[in-house]
Amino acid sequence: MEKRPRITHARLHEVLRYDPETGEFRWRQRVSKALQIDAVAGTVSTYYRCIRIDGRTYTAHHLAWFYITGEWASGLIDHRDGNPTNNRWDNLRPATRSENSANRRRGRNNKSGFKGVFWCKRHGGWLARIQKDRRTRYLGRFATAEEAHEAYVAAARLLFGEFARTE
Repeated sequence: MEKRPRITHARLHEVLRYDPETGEFRWRQRVSKALQIDAVAGTVSTYYRCIRIDGRTYTAHHLAWFYITGEWASGLIDHRDGNPTNNRWDNLRPATRSENSANRRRGRNNKSGFKGVFWCKRHGGWLARIQKDRRTRYLGRFATAEEAHEAYVAAARLLFGEFARTE
């Protein structure tokens, strides 16, 4: 089955209005019987707001990037605040896969309470590690989780700059 071509910039502006202050898309035109003009476009699916136009589904953050710049993002679009439904223009930025991952919050199954820190059962002690470009870097073994976290924070700021999320 052949994939439908992406929407053009002109067509996007024809059917939707984007408010950079709120991050909302609203319909300018009825593209189906189910929707109303000026209604908020799309639905939240899994994490992201998705909008279906002319038989193809797009994430709202990619549409926002295209709407403002006129160019499709060559890589990923990162949400600065980590909220995947906050599509305000000042919350969006282009990112590599590593930068996007660096901006993730601490995992739910994390037992140390600190991002990048875990207890090593085999050798004892707290280990700190960080990943960049699919390569894991071990930062050392520490007596406390707090010391390991300090090492993680320093490495994250060095490797990821503004993308470093340390909590």
